Amino acid sequence: MKNSFLAADFGGGSGRILAGYLEAGKLRLEEIHRFRNRQIRIGKHLYWDFPALFEDMKEGIRIAAKRDDLHIVSIGIDTWGVDFGFIDAQGNLLGLPICYRDEHTNGLCAEFIEKNDVAEHYAVAGIQMMDINSIYQLIALKREGSPVLDIAKHLLFMPDLFSFFLTGKANCEYCIASTSELLDAKSRNWNTELIERLGLRREMFPEIIMPGTVRGTLTPEVAADLGLTTDVKVIAVGSHDTQSASYAAKPFPSAFLSSGTWSLLGVAIDEPILCEEARKGGCSNEGGVGGKINFLQNITGLWFLQRLMAEWEKRGENVAFDVILPAAEKVMIDTIVDVDDPVFANPRNMEQTIKDYCKEHHLTEPTTIGETVRIVLQSLAHRYAKGIEYFNSLLPEPIKQINIIGGGSRNELLNRMTSEATGLPVVAGPVEATGIGNILVQMIACGEINDKNEILFE
Repeated sequence: MKNSFLAADFGGGSGRILAGYLEAGKLRLEEIHRFRNRQIRIGKHLYWDFPALFEDMKEGIRIAAKRDDLHIVSIGIDTWGVDFGFIDAQGNLLGLPICYRDEHTNGLCAEFIEKNDVAEHYAVAGIQMMDINSIYQLIALKREGSPVLDIAKHLLFMPDLFSFFLTGKANCEYCIASTSELLDAKSRNWNTELIERLGLRREMFPEIIMPGTVRGTLTPEVAADLGLTTDVKVIAVGSHDTQSASYAAKPFPSAFLSSGTWSLLGVAIDEPILCEEARKGGCSNEGGVGGKINFLQNITGLWFLQRLMAEWEKRGENVAFDVILPAAEKVMIDTIVDVDDPVFANPRNMEQTIKDYCKEHHLTEPTTIGETVRIVLQSLAHRYAKGIEYFNSLLPEPIKQINIIGGGSRNELLNRMTSEATGLPVVAGPVEATGIGNILVQMIACGEINDKNEILFE
């Protein structure tokens, strides 16, 4: 029976349970269970279906627990950033978590910028200011007069919320909390002055814990439900999926590019960069694993392609990657769009929005699926090149290569375009960077290994 570590990895479109274990000095990963994640509109808001996700996670853990060859030692949870839920004094969930794509935050970031000294704010928070950030979600709830802000005992980010209902322990992991724009980047703790100035209760924000900390163990009720014992630990990993992924990437002077629904382009450094140039460049100092700061830019990623493929599939087109990528490779079109333009954030029709953007900006409009895909990929590559150029103006030495990790690393056309646009060599993989980073932190925390470099992983 192999000592096994489970990664519960939640993305914007799906979730999965992975089992990781050592075999002949190499980390092996096995997908145990995959399930759908979706947003649900009820009334005025767009929500995440947290109860369904929690049950799907438990089902994956149950499947692993029934395996005779796996001895489950611990569980680590990573999710997308910024979103959160609330629990009351009795430990009950207070409503469904609102999705960051909900419209109730629209314009709040710009309003905050107008009313505050943003250079001073960034010099403490160090986070790219965007409507989706937790701070603006909380401002929106306060403005709406949401009673949950008065009765909640704790605010918990998504991975913290999953962990709470496994262990009964309320805490906030550092990496995920750093996406909120509510931390002090230097002290790596809550920015109490800002929280109180926003009219929020400081006691609502739990203790910050670092990756590698034991969050708690399974409660007796949960352990019985899952077919496990109360000895199973829940470990705080780099619980923002980007930070788990970057932990499996090559170190600086390589840049990591976590390529998925979002593109997270960055470097792992020791201390935050909080100057005005970093703020103007849309850079974030997010908490990383091992005491690192991940200095990065949050860029719209393969969301473009995902939306386009869904639209094309709905009208009966063949949207297999081995069809649309060769089609994009065969055509030539010089159009490059600004992938960060808000019009692409959540349009009703992505294909038409791209055409409208081209018309408005006097660019060549795509007429085929191949041309549309090529525009998306070369626009992303162009944006990555701009990001590298900006980082090089702020870092002590230039970036020497790009390590593309995550599912998007399998897109060879995008990899080649990125290398051509940046003039840098591109190393692709690991594809399963998030799961690998998650499980490595667990293994170190549980004493299975001493250092991530002592084992092999791909």
